[in-house]
Amino acid sequence: MAPPVSDAVVVDVLRRVDRLWAPVVARLDRPPTMPAAQRADWWAGTVARVVAVGSAAPRFAGKLADLLPLQNGIGAGMQVLVVLGVAAGHDVDDPAERVALLARVLLDRPLTPEQVTPLLDRQKGAYADEVLGEKDRRRGAAGAARTLWRVARTLGRVDDALDARPKGRLGARALSNLPVVGVLGGYRAERVALRRAAQEADAVLTGASRS
Repeated sequence: MAPPVSDAVVVDVLRRVDRLWAPVVARLDRPPTMPAAQRADWWAGTVARVVAVGSAAPRFAGKLADLLPLQNGIGAGMQVLVVLGVAAGHDVDDPAERVALLARVLLDRPLTPEQVTPLLDRQKGAYADEVLGEKDRRRGAAGAARTLWRVARTLGRVDDALDARPKGRLGARALSNLPVVGVLGGYRAERVALRRAAQEADAVLTGASRS
């Protein structure tokens, strides 16, 4: 059995994916006239419908997709994007607060911003930027796809902990195990999971009770 992932590793990984997704979140930001109360719903609905396609794509191979080393990372990476979008909708610009939010929603780890702050500095043994490559600043689908690839690779460091991330409905997840049509089941499951991630992030930021 693998040893538990330390808080230092979790913070290092989430800090990196936060920085990788930041330019994409800015480009996908909600319409400027949208009321604050509707911003989380926009990420949970409009954006989740689109990014769920990327999460479900590996499911073309059905159950074999579970053998892909980045399958879990891709789904979690899309959830990171949506959670960070909800945080942006709440005008959360403190890195420690964003990382703490990601830890709670994706990993079910109750880190506070106060616990995260001293861990934000580069940790010994962390991935070097040279390994992951420079931040891709290109616009468009190609740049976003390269960012997702890097996010998924980074999240692979905490792959076991990602099992705690929000999931879709059981029926859709079962369908996703079938070849070819698994894409449809994967899309439905990931869309629900993305919506749940957005709603949970909103609940955390508004102080609502977790469902």
